[in-house]
Amino acid sequence: MIDVKGVHKSFGDLEVLKGIDLEVPAGAVTVILGPSGSGKSTLLRSINHLEKVDRGLIRIDGELIGYRRRGNKLHELREREILRQRSQVGFVFQTFNLFGHLTVLENVVEAPVSAQRRKRSEVEPYARELLERVGVGDKADVYPRQLSGGQQQRVAIARALALKPKVLLFDEPTSALDPELVGEVLDVIKELARDGATMVVVTHEIGFAREIADTVVFIDDGRIVESGPPREVLDNPVHERTRAFISKVL
Repeated sequence: MIDVKGVHKSFGDLEVLKGIDLEVPAGAVTVILGPSGSGKSTLLRSINHLEKVDRGLIRIDGELIGYRRRGNKLHELREREILRQRSQVGFVFQTFNLFGHLTVLENVVEAPVSAQRRKRSEVEPYARELLERVGVGDKADVYPRQLSGGQQQRVAIARALALKPKVLLFDEPTSALDPELVGEVLDVIKELARDGATMVVVTHEIGFAREIADTVVFIDDGRIVESGPPREVLDNPVHERTRAFISKVL
């Protein structure tokens, strides 16, 4: 479902991604671990073209992301086409990014109506179903500032699901939460995993990774150091750098 080939990305003189190859099968959950500054978030943002890569290709469900190939050349898509592609990718950020001037329901309805041109009369009932599903159905008519951090993040997940995306990307979805609120958000993500969603999750929650991941990927200094099932990467890591990282976060 997600195919990343030879991806490089630099910001000025700083090379952040140094040739990333990653495959995520449909219905699989891939968890990405790594220290701060290792390139995890940049990789995630590159998958839906929030960051333009310098070299390499990314495909989702066989479709080249951000570019069209003509002969041997790649041409960047127009913004309208890029937005269409992004609407197939649900992205949940660290800091919720809800619209403060919109109610919870309006936050969930906005993207399907504006980006996908779906009818509001069709989207609203579905949005209410999603809010019930993530446990905030009674908060549809309040504003984000009236919610706890955990509730806001669950609304953000409902907003991502409202697009009916092919894949879901989570960028450290619990890092901005108080410890007592982490569990309620992780429970929603676990439920999505049980339902067969294709997901890439950047997190430091090792126990969570062990529970839901089909594949754990450890990234350090812009490269994939180690990749495999949780029981291998988390319990019996081969690389010394992986062992050192896991020993610090456990």
